[in-house]
Amino acid sequence: MIEFAQEYAPARALGMLMLVAFVFIAAEYLFVKLAAHDADDAYEPKETAASLGVAIGDVVSRVLGGGLVAIPFMAVYQMRVFDIAMTSVWAWVALFLGVEFCYYWFHRASHRVRWLWATHAVHHSATRFNLSAAVRLGWTGHLSGAFLFFLPLALLGFHPLAIGAMIGLGLLYQFFLHTHFDVSLGPLEWVLNTPRHHRVHHASNDACLDRNYGSVLIVWDRLFGTFATAPKAEPLRFGVKGQPASRNVFTIAFGEWQRLFADVARAQGWKRRLCILFGPPA
Repeated sequence: MIEFAQEYAPARALGMLMLVAFVFIAAEYLFVKLAAHDADDAYEPKETAASLGVAIGDVVSRVLGGGLVAIPFMAVYQMRVFDIAMTSVWAWVALFLGVEFCYYWFHRASHRVRWLWATHAVHHSATRFNLSAAVRLGWTGHLSGAFLFFLPLALLGFHPLAIGAMIGLGLLYQFFLHTHFDVSLGPLEWVLNTPRHHRVHHASNDACLDRNYGSVLIVWDRLFGTFATAPKAEPLRFGVKGQPASRNVFTIAFGEWQRLFADVARAQGWKRRLCILFGPPA
């Protein structure tokens, strides 16, 4: 179990990935300036610094919490229905589709269940859409139960290490979806989640709220009615709607939790409290 926890969230690998992310963020900023775009509009120094601070805290939380996630995954895997050997292309294709499907519902729930939104709101708190926003991730995902959405894959018979690797590859793909540039991939836009689709997901315009939840694929949004394109009559705005932007790392990481528990404390009766905890963020 200790060996699995170490493999699931190795500090060295996470640190290297974060370093690579920082390099790409710096490269995008320089490219914005060299391309004669308004760099100050694309990147705001204090907000970018806050995003990088949040990213460092996220790495620490993953290192400390990786073992907590290993326990339920390995326990469920012991009860697996099938023995799926990850030795064929089709096994990996099936796992990819399974992870994509589970991620869609996890991401959708993270916008519609306030308990999960308290963690996910961190990712939407940046007011500028660029690669630095990609690393602005909540620190409490393990504690809020995000991993529960992927446990059925272990029950089916996919090894937890393979599941973790596939989730990680999806997150790596999503990093590049946050580019400041409005990139179009042509016909691939029908199947893949792209920077243009993900820009809509992050926007706080009314027409964009709770749309485009996909990880690598956008097909689940098309199938389940949550796909949207950018409104043509108004510019996209970013940040959490109705919440002031903060540059304080701890306010970004825990601000929504503080508001959630304050609302619960003020509520009358357990029914109302449960509605606040597990109802929509609004």
